Amino acid sequence: MVQVDEFPDDFQKEFRARVMPEYGDAAFVKPPELKDCRVALISTAGVHRRGDRPFTHESGDYRIIEKDLAAEDFVMSHVSTNFDRSGFQQDINVALPLDRLNELAEEGVIGSVADYHYAFMGATPPGKMKPNIEEISRTLKKDNVTAIVLCPV
Repeated sequence: MVQVDEFPDDFQKEFRARVMPEYGDAAFVKPPELKDCRVALISTAGVHRRGDRPFTHESGDYRIIEKDLAAEDFVMSHVSTNFDRSGFQQDINVALPLDRLNELAEEGVIGSVADYHYAFMGATPPGKMKPNIEEISRTLKKDNVTAIVLCPV
């Protein structure tokens, strides 16, 4: 993985100057037992269905991924030149562990797998994602999702 000190000087300066958002304290909520949870995935790997609109530089939008999408139907359009795609190319579960999540549901470790999962392009300022994250949150609640696995890549 590339370290910030290895970035070109101009980009390093721009990156270090970014103001990171502050997150206040959230009220503690006791979740249901894992065996009763309905779980969704959110990835920042820029993965999506073949044929979907590709991600663009610093796009804050997202793509919806159905839980039964076959591995060969995934593509990755993450725009970072330093992003290592080799793991994804060998196994989609590196970026979006749908198979592992389905196995946990089959084994009874989790209650169920959500019908839809979500992907962002991670090389994006969080403020550009915020409106979409709020929209996804409402959708997840309607789908009775009680746990989310964040898959930062």
